[in-house]
Amino acid sequence: MIVALHSRLRPGHAEAYERDHQAIPDELGAAFTRVGIRDWSIWRSGEDLFHLVDCEDFEAAMAALADDPANVRWQARIGTHVQTFLPDGAPAALPGVWILAAQRALSQG
Repeated sequence: MIVALHSRLRPGHAEAYERDHQAIPDELGAAFTRVGIRDWSIWRSGEDLFHLVDCEDFEAAMAALADDPANVRWQARIGTHVQTFLPDGAPAALPGVWILAAQRALSQG
């Protein structure tokens, strides 16, 4: 499954956020693998961040990471830059609207 997320940076934190995301800690990458996260990418427009997460089960992964020591340390660090996740303040999948590959698969099936 691929999940889209939207978060917003605190004003003035864009450079520090990008610097901290040059590479995540290896232990966090290993934790992502353990909970079924295959890939996570982030794009920025001003203070808005857009995430795409490729994972087995997003809600289960987030629940498993909640108490993971590597994730707790990362959230303490990166959380200084993030103002909120939208729309409700916590990472939650945005509703999908359209996917070209899905449309093509239907038209070829």
